[in-house]
Amino acid sequence: MLFNSLNYLLFFPIVVALYFFLPPRAKRGFLLAASLFFYSCWNVKYTLLMVLSIVITFVTGIGVEDAKEERRKKTFVFFCFLINLGILFLFKYANFTVDTYNRLAGLFNGTTLDLSFRFLLPVGISFYTFQALGYTVDVYRGDLKAERNLLDYALFVSFFPQLVAGPIERSTNLLPQIKKPATFSYENMVHGFVYMCWGFFLKLVLADRVAILVNEVFNDSGSYGGLMLLVGAIFFTIQIYCDFYSYSVIAKGSAKVLGIDLMDNFKEPLLAASIGEFWRRWHISLSTWFRDYLYIPLGGSRKGRPRHLFNLMAVFMVSGLWHGAAMHFVLW
Repeated sequence: MLFNSLNYLLFFPIVVALYFFLPPRAKRGFLLAASLFFYSCWNVKYTLLMVLSIVITFVTGIGVEDAKEERRKKTFVFFCFLINLGILFLFKYANFTVDTYNRLAGLFNGTTLDLSFRFLLPVGISFYTFQALGYTVDVYRGDLKAERNLLDYALFVSFFPQLVAGPIERSTNLLPQIKKPATFSYENMVHGFVYMCWGFFLKLVLADRVAILVNEVFNDSGSYGGLMLLVGAIFFTIQIYCDFYSYSVIAKGSAKVLGIDLMDNFKEPLLAASIGEFWRRWHISLSTWFRDYLYIPLGGSRKGRPRHLFNLMAVFMVSGLWHGAAMHFVLW
């Protein structure tokens, strides 16, 4: 179910009306059911994968908090990451890995592999996996207590406005809000509706219209000269920005209507004065996730210049692969 679809325009008002009509005790359960239904509209079977990730990270959080020894805590975290990233690899990177190996094997006359079953990529798997793993690390670091209510935790991972395209929310921000269901607020309703309208404008009026020229140019690039290719590239930048920004804004607006504040995911990144500032303003939830859960644990810039450069390269390599299982992302 896409934000810019008729289905969502029917789904969301119904959810909002029922949510504020229900008594406080029933709100979270209803919102979880709505979120699971929202995700199931793509593929019911893949909802089970998300449920599996929810259960694993929920149990891990409790295990980490209750463990007395540091070694035992690390064991819980290790197996949690191993299982979740293993599932992510299987569905997102298995096909890419086998295809890459076969290309290399073909160059050196080696034995190729035959992957008889091609895995389809579940929608949003990268987003909810990173969000759940971030929670696990937060509990391990002591940034918050392990959630003991499975319903609340499941809603934290599967909350439908930010489930498919982010932002990747932090447990310290979203979980406390989920545990306190909101009452109806006219101010939240207005602010959320304005956010959503702005998001729909970015998507339908800007991104989708610019895409017409972009597709025309790049689907037949040999027929156009350098100037038109440059225009196409610039318009493609606008398309990517407006497309992704629109989903984040609609997500923020949808959540705001329900009384939940999501983080800002973009802050005019194309107006940044430096590359460093650009990455602090583009896809903020992902950039800060890589910073806090990968770059800093690797040592950041604290262990000399060679290690600093290695850490930067490692983060951007993972970032490239996160965006897509293809060689051009690796080269990027």
